Amino acid sequence: MRAALYARVSTERQADRGTIGSQLALLREHIATAGDELVGEYVDDGQSGARLARPGLDALRDAAEAGLVERVWVLSPDRLARAYAYQVLVLDELDRFGVTVAFTDSPGLAADDPQATLLTQVQGVIAEYEKAKIAERYRRGKLFRARAGEVVTWKASYGYRRIPRGAATGAAHHEAYEPEAAVVRRIFTDRAAGITVREICRRLNADAIPSPTGKPTWGHSTICRLLRNEAYIGRVYFNRTESVPDRRPTHRNRVIPRDRDEWIPIECPRIISDELFQTASRVATDNTKWSPRRAVPGQWLLKGLVKCGVCGVGTNCHKMRGRNSTWHRYYYCRNHDPLRAGGEQHRCPERNIRADALDTFVFDHIRAAITHPDQLLAGEQAVTLHTPIPDDELLTAELARLDRKIEATDTERRRLIDLYQGGFIELPDMQRRSTEVSSRRNELQHKRTRLADERTALARDNQLRRRVLDFAARIHAVIDTLDDTQKQQLLRLLVEDVRVTGWHVQIRLRITLDPPPPEPPRPTGRTSKPPPQPRPVSTQDGLRSVGAHGRPLLPAPETTRSRHHLTPTANPATLTPSSARTWGIT
Repeated sequence: MRAALYARVSTERQADRGTIGSQLALLREHIATAGDELVGEYVDDGQSGARLARPGLDALRDAAEAGLVERVWVLSPDRLARAYAYQVLVLDELDRFGVTVAFTDSPGLAADDPQATLLTQVQGVIAEYEKAKIAERYRRGKLFRARAGEVVTWKASYGYRRIPRGAATGAAHHEAYEPEAAVVRRIFTDRAAGITVREICRRLNADAIPSPTGKPTWGHSTICRLLRNEAYIGRVYFNRTESVPDRRPTHRNRVIPRDRDEWIPIECPRIISDELFQTASRVATDNTKWSPRRAVPGQWLLKGLVKCGVCGVGTNCHKMRGRNSTWHRYYYCRNHDPLRAGGEQHRCPERNIRADALDTFVFDHIRAAITHPDQLLAGEQAVTLHTPIPDDELLTAELARLDRKIEATDTERRRLIDLYQGGFIELPDMQRRSTEVSSRRNELQHKRTRLADERTALARDNQLRRRVLDFAARIHAVIDTLDDTQKQQLLRLLVEDVRVTGWHVQIRLRITLDPPPPEPPRPTGRTSKPPPQPRPVSTQDGLRSVGAHGRPLLPAPETTRSRHHLTPTANPATLTPSSARTWGIT
């Protein structure tokens, strides 16, 4: 009888161990004992039994349909398929072609024995249960290793090499591959400098740098994925997706992302800094926010920066014709649309904002802040300093005095030990006096640490003062020569956002500063200047639209002047590789 054998192992690791060879040897022995003629061997190395799309099994089914075999020898039913439904499908197909199946670990099916058929079916169900159990153990094992900080995924990001687990190397981890890491730094640096993704691709292709897949050309999507990869700042994530049943009838499962709090972070070597990563990410946000499409050059200086103070959402730009056929430009809250606001009751009650008046108003205040940079420093100190820091010379003298006292306590402790060793004092007396000396030394050390922190804060404050003054001097030299387009670029550089509530305008600044020198000179003290005099704010008729939608005007305040103060409103943000500080003008 013409016979064929079929063998399968689930993973390449099992195939390397020789498991497939033991199956083949056992099946050949049974075929020789039965006196069958071996006409074909069909093997699937590293193929899962959870699916039917296997090269070896497909070739066996084709041979059975062509009438080339009369009997198939298999080690056990779970070698055909792990799922019981797949086992029944394959066995019915082979029986329809007149091919008998012989299992070496279970009774045959050709004798039509009900008990043998039942046993084979039970084995199929148990195989499916074992598959689910193995998958669950494998999943839990990977989660445990990932939480322990081990890299469990076999694929490493561009710029890294995966070091497998071993006795010499320890747990599996990533190591930076410097030739590719240099390319990663170049890509992030170019992107942070404002170079487009397509231009980065062209430069890499011109320099003949191979892509992550080894191709000679870089794709736009490849660069975008690389710029979003947090592995380059030292974080690789596991458990980011999960497989769920697909609603479509012709698909089995689909992969969906998990919530971010379910991700498991794994540390890896850092290639770039957090500031560079955030700057490169901000470039894409700014490109979307300040797209020049459908924009008139020199107009809408605050496009993308104005927010509604009531709703907290951004504003859109709108142009409408007035009664005398002149065009007027407005910023209007996006929640004016009831559908976007979530209902008529949530519609924004604010009026439209005159764009020309607000642009002029904000730019004048920016000019005033740059002309008087001490206002920014006064606002910074008003919030960050709860108590005044002493002068640097006083701090230095106090630190020197504490150092002398600490040295004196150390000398006193050594003398106590010498007296005890010479037999001049008893042990209880030495222990009592040593405890007093230790307590006094700890108190002095605590005072010294506190004063050292104050001295560090003073140095940082003086350094901030110098950097703000230098920044203001550079901007003040050219601010009166800017055209409308350059004014718009300056506002986008300096302004975090502009919140308008009624007639009240709040401007938050984001001042880009140069990085500090590695070793700044010692500060010589602080100076303060009196706060500036109040300045006029926006007027009723110059800021808000008049009669645009037939809604009544909000009542104007009794005075058109308000306090003008500067306070920090947020933590430092990053625009470029330089650091930045955020202030507010109200």
